[in-house]
Amino acid sequence: MRFDPKLIQQLQTARRITALTGAGISKESGIPTFREAQTGLWENYEATELATPQAFQRNPKLVWEWYQWRRSLVTQAEPNPAHMALVLMEQRVPTFRLITQNVDGLHQRAGSRNIIELHGNILRTKCFEHNHLVDHWQEDGQIPPRCPVCGGQLRPDVVWFGENLPSSAIQRAAAAAQQTDIFLSIGTSGLVNPAASLPYMAIEAGALLVEVNPDHPPLTIYADYQLTSPAGEILPELVTQIWPSKGANS
Repeated sequence: MRFDPKLIQQLQTARRITALTGAGISKESGIPTFREAQTGLWENYEATELATPQAFQRNPKLVWEWYQWRRSLVTQAEPNPAHMALVLMEQRVPTFRLITQNVDGLHQRAGSRNIIELHGNILRTKCFEHNHLVDHWQEDGQIPPRCPVCGGQLRPDVVWFGENLPSSAIQRAAAAAQQTDIFLSIGTSGLVNPAASLPYMAIEAGALLVEVNPDHPPLTIYADYQLTSPAGEILPELVTQIWPSKGANS
């Protein structure tokens, strides 16, 4: 696989690179996208009907157990070559920032460090009443379990429909988009705001836009380069060609 030499040169000389990842990169690790049909015990439920504060208030046990099932899918998955390529890129670029819409923690498990999580992390738990993070709680059979601090019900630390994204994450993501030389949009539909606005912020600030997506989301027409293979195939090869003397696995 050969890339445009101009793209390779620009990536080699870039001092600041920002990457935005979406569900596509996780799907390559076997994690179904959020809106894909549920399976097994959950085939009669719509994800969009369970991932709301109102659903939790109506039936917290149901929502907790659904997220336990989703956690099991995440913990069985492994980071794929695209995740690992982004780790290598972070190690070799002076300023590299990774913004993700995914909640599965695969970037952290791969070894990425400078991560901005827009939608939270399904592997973390917080108090529904007061939003503080909870690492440990008493397993006494209650579903969902109770917060050891205030006795409130616990919930996953993810952003539900109808909730605002963390303001600090949005601010950091916007700054990363506006202060970058190259913006990589990887495996994202470009339909969910505010993440969908980040590539356009980068374009307005003069950044080069590189899209990695086998599909053709709305962003495609604005990209300077469209790489239309799966991220797990294309990113490792891209890293190898940017830094040939170091190799993709070094």
